[in-house]
Amino acid sequence: MRAYKNILFIGTSHIAKQSIREITEQFASLNPDIICVELDNKRLHGLVNNEKPNYSLIGIKYYGLQGYMFAVLGSLLQKRMGNIVGVSPGSDMLTAVNLAKRNGKRLELIDQNIDITLRRFSKSFTMKEKAKMLYDIMRSPFSKKMQINLNNVPKEEVIEKLMQQLKDRYPKLYSVLVEERNYVMAKNIYRIMSQNPDKKILVVIGAGHELELIKLVKQEGYRHDRIT
Repeated sequence: MRAYKNILFIGTSHIAKQSIREITEQFASLNPDIICVELDNKRLHGLVNNEKPNYSLIGIKYYGLQGYMFAVLGSLLQKRMGNIVGVSPGSDMLTAVNLAKRNGKRLELIDQNIDITLRRFSKSFTMKEKAKMLYDIMRSPFSKKMQINLNNVPKEEVIEKLMQQLKDRYPKLYSVLVEERNYVMAKNIYRIMSQNPDKKILVVIGAGHELELIKLVKQEGYRHDRIT
């Protein structure tokens, strides 16, 4: 959790009970005017209405085979991990959304459209990275060595290490799923922040985005200051 000007950033795990508690506590403490969440319209609709993603085979044509398979497997994996801890995937974002609605706060969706992300993923994921991923899956990434408590958000040093490993091993995947979305979210956050300098803003994003996102928001400010 970090603050920058009129913004408080909360980095979450999408299935951690700790994240739900932290969002609720910081909302009560800060009493923000605006809540920004790592969602787009389609994902928000699915969360609010408890709708399962509709990944019919038509999605292959729409997203591309790789984007389609990633969406399906990612959804199944998150559901499986959520079942382990008894928390539905996306409960962190839904908590923030519900707090905004119940308390009459302005809600802002800052993430890139999921359709764009999946189509970009299909075009960018290379055969080399596919082979690496298959190898890593066969070696079981959830080995005893990881020692990660799914009920809590991993420590900052663990997150940084995991993100660097992802970037080094799967650079194209990292670029599409993390880097490109960070740029989109940073621009949206800076726009909201600069248009509402007297408002308190709570930003709820996945912990893997937090550090880089804050850097990019600051860079947007520096760039804007130089232009003006």
